[in-house]
Amino acid sequence: MHSRKNQRDLTRTEKKRLVDAILELKRSGRYDDFVTLHRQYYVTDTERRPRPAHMTPSFFPWHRRYLLEFEKALRAVDPRVTLPYWDWTRDDTASASLWAEDFLGGNGRPGDRQVMTGPFAYRRGNWRIRAGVTDDPFLRRDFGRPSAPVTLPGAADVDRALKDPVYDAEPWNSVSTTGFRNRIEGWGIRGARGVANHNRVHRWIGGSMAGAASPDDPVFWLHHAFIDLLWTRWQKAHPRSPYLPARALPAHDPQRDRIFASDQPMPPWDVAPSQLMDHTRFYRYV
Repeated sequence: MHSRKNQRDLTRTEKKRLVDAILELKRSGRYDDFVTLHRQYYVTDTERRPRPAHMTPSFFPWHRRYLLEFEKALRAVDPRVTLPYWDWTRDDTASASLWAEDFLGGNGRPGDRQVMTGPFAYRRGNWRIRAGVTDDPFLRRDFGRPSAPVTLPGAADVDRALKDPVYDAEPWNSVSTTGFRNRIEGWGIRGARGVANHNRVHRWIGGSMAGAASPDDPVFWLHHAFIDLLWTRWQKAHPRSPYLPARALPAHDPQRDRIFASDQPMPPWDVAPSQLMDHTRFYRYV
């Protein structure tokens, strides 16, 4: 079993190994396969088809398996690499260590928001966006979105979500007003609350992170490793609270064939949420 560390605790060598492994996946074409997969399963709750990844109770287990597959690909390149996590409640500025020249690079430049620094800058020749939502071949970031400012979530935002003792609630989608899942996934609900936590981080980074092809920005993996860690913290705080829904919804429920109950296998891996409840079979957080 391997360990996932806070990105701020990585050594210079660990950062370089991770960056090199990501660049090798990009060079081989495997990285873009992961981006395409995320786009494929970014199904909204207005679509009348199964949605395992977003606006759904299986948001956490689906992304856990997705990260495990990516981490496995990284470790096939370099077995010493593991995914770090980014605690955006603490490292919450554009000068935080993860945005350094030797790691993820920084904000996009004014105008086209092109990232000009770090190993994933297009001008370095190693990072061409192929599956993005725009035709731009370069990585884009727009920290804080100055045109309509947004801030990163704080510890109080996370604590509020962690205190909810119920995993998820009807109608099992983006407008579930209670439940840990949507409090962390963070869909804004008119008249109830604004965009929060997970979604607000995507919005704060902006650019390539703002759409269904968000894994085009390597920070996606560090962000979602922290989301995964928050799920483990919630489980620890509420050991008697199960994944919901526990069983397939009744035939008359409009969500019946669109969301995944505890033992219903999720595509594309044919693995059920119940099989992904315990992360300690795979890794630990330090």
